[in-house]
Amino acid sequence: MGKYFGTDGVRGVAGADLTCEMAMLIGRGAAAVLTSSTGHKPRILIGKDTRQSGDMLEAALTAGLCSVGADVESLGVVPTPAVAYLVRKYNADAGVVISASHNPMEFNGIKIFAGTGYKLPDEVENEIEAYIDNQCAGLKLATGDDVGRVTYRTDGIKDYTDYLYESINGDLSGLNVCIDCANGASAAVAQQLFPRLGAKCTFIGVEPDGKNINAGVGSTHLDNLEKAVVEGGFDCGIAFDGDADRCLACDEKGQEIDGDKVIALLAMNMKEKGCLDGNTAVVTVMSNLGFIKFMESQGIHTEKTAVGDRYVLENMRENGYVIGGEQSGHVILLHHATTGDGELTAGKLLKLLAESGKKMSELNGIYAQYPQVLVNVVANAAQKAAYKEDKVLADFIENEQQKLMDMGRVLVRVSGTEPKIRVMVEGQNLEAIDLCAKRIVDKINERIIEG
Repeated sequence: MGKYFGTDGVRGVAGADLTCEMAMLIGRGAAAVLTSSTGHKPRILIGKDTRQSGDMLEAALTAGLCSVGADVESLGVVPTPAVAYLVRKYNADAGVVISASHNPMEFNGIKIFAGTGYKLPDEVENEIEAYIDNQCAGLKLATGDDVGRVTYRTDGIKDYTDYLYESINGDLSGLNVCIDCANGASAAVAQQLFPRLGAKCTFIGVEPDGKNINAGVGSTHLDNLEKAVVEGGFDCGIAFDGDADRCLACDEKGQEIDGDKVIALLAMNMKEKGCLDGNTAVVTVMSNLGFIKFMESQGIHTEKTAVGDRYVLENMRENGYVIGGEQSGHVILLHHATTGDGELTAGKLLKLLAESGKKMSELNGIYAQYPQVLVNVVANAAQKAAYKEDKVLADFIENEQQKLMDMGRVLVRVSGTEPKIRVMVEGQNLEAIDLCAKRIVDKINERIIEG
């Protein structure tokens, strides 16, 4: 992670941490870096989710890009993975997404895709950060006909939906599905795509007002979906996050299907069809021990990375693997996409369900998860930095890990997207891991937060 770019772009409270001034600097810095690497006037796509602050930040970002000579093509509200796909289809030099993904509406973010459809590598983000740090001093501003122009594209949703339809290549006839779009960017695509694939669909979370993105809906709030599925007699439920790069699900009984389960199901299916390259799935250190042990029992190797889909993707590309993701619902299917794509994932999962002839609860029972306790400690940037340097705290956490021995594990990490320190404890005994998590949280509060 850099100074401004976390694991998934620049993120913060819009208007406070992520200001118009910052957005303009990011635009100028990005355009300068891209111009130096391409040698021509860059074309930049911009997409956004449904947050109220999106228009404000897009205007500032656009001004920054155009002020140093980049042309901007505005896509409007589109999913993050749509930008990753369209930047390749439209042969643009880069794509920018204004979104804070699953975060509450007051947050927003800026993440950048290269012309290849992949997120910018760390070294390019570092170059942009250098421009931000010196306020783009010395950067020549465009004048006359060198100033960038803005155009508005209306074909993005259709082109992206067509691509998903062809990539999923399935018949979902006979399925009755409830789909939660989180009042976010997935709504327009989902309402076209899944009925076109043949599913009978009921949609919730499709009335964005700028303020209600992720508010009690979507992949971070499954309760309403799970209740709706049970009460409505649906075959399953699908939930996206605000920018639709995540997908979680629930079965007909309202039981959650997390990213680990989705990856296991899809990887098993790919292995059966002979297209699981490298016989490997790439996940993060957050993946459940039950998942790891199940994959081993099926003869599928797992690679584990640091938390963040960018690290999963790096491992996949370096080693030729084609499926990976996170427990939170980021699933990357490299045969089709360059980033996590919630609607692609949902389509592949529903296709598997339709072809299996089974109930979703049967698929969900693929393995038993180990109990897991996750506690978020609110911490500002200084407190997060202090945590990383605290040797006493590190020794305390290591001691707690030793107490669990091989019956569980402890993972404490600083969030790259939110002002939080995340404490995760996992093991066979729920009471033991709950007490372990409490002790660690108390110690973090004592040493970092309160004193």
